[in-house]
Amino acid sequence: MEIKQTDNSHNGSFYVEENGKQLAEMTYFYSEKNIITINHTLVKEGGEGKGLGKKLVNAAVEFAREKGYKIIPVCPFAKSVFNKTPEYSDVLVH
Repeated sequence: MEIKQTDNSHNGSFYVEENGKQLAEMTYFYSEKNIITINHTLVKEGGEGKGLGKKLVNAAVEFAREKGYKIIPVCPFAKSVFNKTPEYSDVLVH
């Protein structure tokens, strides 16, 4: 299952599609020059129980590491994943 990304330098999303249907999406926006804020995560019908939400958060972490960005997770789901995953603390805004 491939995670895709859209980004227009103001905001973006990571998402998963299967057979042309979007199963999950996590959106973010640039709150400062090198800081992205994760503001929403949604796993749709047909995508539940596959760990897609966590995979989307992981994709955002890898994106942040690659670009030298930091992340503010305001979405309750993303915040929960960050709280449970100490190895993501390097990209977390403290």
